[in-house]
Amino acid sequence: MTENKRKEREKRARLMVAELKKIYPNATTELNWNTHFELLVAVILSAQCTDKRVNEVTKDLFKKYRKLNDYVNANIAEFEKDIRSTGFYRNKTKNILGAARVVKEQFNGRVPKTMEEMLTIPGVARKTANVVLGNAYGIYEGIAVDTHVRRLALKFDLTDSKNPVQIERDLMEIIPKKDWKWVNHQMVLYGRYICTARPHDCEDHPLTKLYPKAALTWPTSR
Repeated sequence: MTENKRKEREKRARLMVAELKKIYPNATTELNWNTHFELLVAVILSAQCTDKRVNEVTKDLFKKYRKLNDYVNANIAEFEKDIRSTGFYRNKTKNILGAARVVKEQFNGRVPKTMEEMLTIPGVARKTANVVLGNAYGIYEGIAVDTHVRRLALKFDLTDSKNPVQIERDLMEIIPKKDWKWVNHQMVLYGRYICTARPHDCEDHPLTKLYPKAALTWPTSR
């Protein structure tokens, strides 16, 4: 990235963040959870699944599995059935039950507070770690890049990469750290309710008015 391009993107990102703050001043995750481990479970379940569906599943799941040991001792086939409707249920079961064992055995039953430690947990990559650290502990070591953030980052020319890890690096470079707390949730909500993934006319959308070229960018998620 040239210096001029970086400055251009930094300016655009700042304008976008300011606009997103107006639209979603108190943005937070729409996943329901009570404990830090439940948050981790919900985030793992949310992969390739809507938050609405995850919340429907966890409404009963969190009543059935109330403590960490309930996950540690869970029957695999039964757990798969419990979360089946979230998709990829076999892999999610493996990760969640594996995560429970690691949290119990290596972290004394508590979800860890550092990125390095979080990444040792089954099913946890930077996106999941960022969401959990931010919502559970108010720790922001990066910007969670999910499908909405990835799509909008490409659509508004904030990155040249389609790789989530590189996109995160690019966003961290142009978005002030003080805004990392909000920007993932704000972009997710914007992508979920205003500028959806389906092709549509978005010339009149708030962020498109800041960068009209975005209206011509389809598709952006492939």
